[in-house]
Amino acid sequence: MKQFRKMTYPYVIWISIMIVVPMLLILLYAFTKEGNEVTTFVFTFANFKRFLSDTIFLEVLWRSLKIAVATTVICILLGYPAGYYIAKSSEKIMMRWVLVITMPTWINMLVRTYAWVGILQDGGVISRFLALFGLNDVVLLYTDFAVVLGMVYNFLPFMILQIYTALAKMDGSLLEASHDLGANRVQTFLRITLPLSLPGVISGITLVFLPAVSSFFIPKLLGGGQYVMIGTVIESQFLTAGDWNFGSAISFIMAVIIMLSMYAAKKVDKSEVAESEVA
Repeated sequence: MKQFRKMTYPYVIWISIMIVVPMLLILLYAFTKEGNEVTTFVFTFANFKRFLSDTIFLEVLWRSLKIAVATTVICILLGYPAGYYIAKSSEKIMMRWVLVITMPTWINMLVRTYAWVGILQDGGVISRFLALFGLNDVVLLYTDFAVVLGMVYNFLPFMILQIYTALAKMDGSLLEASHDLGANRVQTFLRITLPLSLPGVISGITLVFLPAVSSFFIPKLLGGGQYVMIGTVIESQFLTAGDWNFGSAISFIMAVIIMLSMYAAKKVDKSEVAESEVA
C-alpha cells in the first residue's frame, strides 16, 4: 500500500504546481494592492468594493449569468432527446453518433468559433439564404443570438454525452418491470427513465454552465467589441488594463459563484438519487 502511495507523489506535486499555486496567487492579488517602497503588498477589500459598488460591472455579471442559463437550458432541450435517441439505438448506430458528436471537439474551439463568424456575417451563408425570402436587413452577427448560438454549438456535445452515458447504463429490467405493472410509455419515462438520468443531466449542466458563464473569446468574437461579458472583463483587466488585483478579485468572485453552483448541483443530484431509491 505504501508503494502505491509513493506513486501518487508526482501527481500531487503536479496538481499543486498547476492548480493550487495559481489559485493562491489569485487569492493574494485579490486581497491586496500595490504597496510602496517599504511594503510590496497592502491588504485591502477595495477591489471587491469597486466591483460590487459599480452598477456597470454588476450588469455585466447579470448578463453573463443570463447568457449562461439560456445556453444551459437550450443544451438540455436539444441534448436530452439526442442522448435518448443514441442510447436507444443499436450499438453500431450508437458508435456512429458518438463519433459524429465528438468529432467537432477534435478541432480547437477558437477555430470552430471563427467559422461561425463567416457563417453569420453579412454576405455569409445564412444571410444569403434569408435574402432569398426578402429578409435583407436581418443582423445575425454581434448579437445575443450569435453569442448563445456559439456557446450552444461548442458546449452541446458535453451535455449530449453525459445524458447518453446515464441512459446507456440504465438497467433495462426496470423498464420491463414498469411495463409489466401496467405503466404506459409516458409514465415509465417520468417515473423511471427521467429520475435515473438526472445524474447525467446534472453533470451536463455543470459542464455547460460553468464554462459558459466565464467564457471570454466566444462573446468577443461573435458579440463584437461592444459586447462585454464577465470573462471579457477579466481578460481585459489582466491583458489590457494591467490591473491584476482587480482582475483577480473578479476571478475570485466568479470562483465562489462556480463553487456554489457545483455544490447546489451536487445537492440536487444526491436528493434525486435518494428519492429514486426510495421509490
